[in-house]
Amino acid sequence: MCGQAVCEVTGPLVGIKVLDLTQYVAGPFCSMLLGDLGAEIIKVEEAGHGDVYRVQGPHFINGESTSFLGVNRNKKSLTLNLRDPRGLEIAQRLCAQVDVFLENFKPGTADRLGLSYADLSTLNPRLIYASISGYGQTGPDRDRGGYDLMMQGRSGMMSITGDPDGPPVKVGVPVVDMGSSMYAALGILAAYVDRERTGRGQRIDISLLDTAVSWFTILAIEYQATGRVPSRLGSASPLFAPYQAFKAQDGYINVIGTGGKDHWQRFCRVLKHEEWLEDSRFADNPGRMAHLDELVAMIEQVLCTVPVSVWLERFNQAGLPCDPIQTLDQIMTDPQLLAREMIVPVRHPRAGVLKMTGVPIKFSETPGGITSPPPEKGQHTDEVLSSLGYSCQEIAELREACVV
Repeated sequence: MCGQAVCEVTGPLVGIKVLDLTQYVAGPFCSMLLGDLGAEIIKVEEAGHGDVYRVQGPHFINGESTSFLGVNRNKKSLTLNLRDPRGLEIAQRLCAQVDVFLENFKPGTADRLGLSYADLSTLNPRLIYASISGYGQTGPDRDRGGYDLMMQGRSGMMSITGDPDGPPVKVGVPVVDMGSSMYAALGILAAYVDRERTGRGQRIDISLLDTAVSWFTILAIEYQATGRVPSRLGSASPLFAPYQAFKAQDGYINVIGTGGKDHWQRFCRVLKHEEWLEDSRFADNPGRMAHLDELVAMIEQVLCTVPVSVWLERFNQAGLPCDPIQTLDQIMTDPQLLAREMIVPVRHPRAGVLKMTGVPIKFSETPGGITSPPPEKGQHTDEVLSSLGYSCQEIAELREACVV
């Protein structure tokens, strides 16, 4: 990690090359994860316009879109007109050399461009071809566009998120996009391991909807056991109590007063209400879940008398899991996150020093890192074309023809 514009590339994926034809979040976050671990990412942007996030905003730093900056570090930018045969030829020549082809078009779009799996795997049988889409490459909804918000609703995620008496609520970050990115990265690495054994690449099909539904593993089995459709519980757990955010005198605190053998006993002692231990309603976790509303009201009546900082000290001394509910400004200065290099200064040539979230996977021998800031549009076009054998004159002609 560093605060300079460029650092030495490190990480366990050094030597792996990825051709990235993605935009928005799900694709770029995937390639960013791979880049953070050392892979060489060649990001293809539309000649002229560039990535849609470069202009979409709504917020900019010295003309640079914060949306683009957030998910495009550790990449090289190549501008390309894929609708021009010469642009398609460049992409195909790159595909013959790279390890991974990553796209998040609507199903069928890459095929129409001449970049289908069948086309590219013929050029490069070792190619790992990863597709991320809303509904996947198969099924009755395959041709529909899909976005994170839609998938949070369609999957049922929003039906269990929010206050019991309020409307359905989406998660505050695009969790389905980012989860699909992580599944795609996992799939790419698994396919890479398989290729080392077999010598052949393969296609990976990631659906945002599949991603969101896959997280219902426990709730799906519980529904079969009880026949009850889970509902919105606010911050409360559908399985344990007390296990949620509680209001204190000056804010909110997350406390877990169940799970361990004596968590409930210690919880009651910290609150100085040991008589709750004799209350038959709260004798065990199923009982506390059955009387959750009563229990929460009783707990908050006590917690509201003392500030969050005092409760944190008391719960920590008792060995009970607890933490404050922080806002983003607090996260940026959190000593634990700073110690873990999860807030990292990175210098961008136009936007200045950016505080970026760090690499969450820590390696003892081959650590990854942020080695370059998000690229300027077309910054590496000449470099990439030169590596393919194009002369300076040929590159100039392609630029004049708006191919790059």
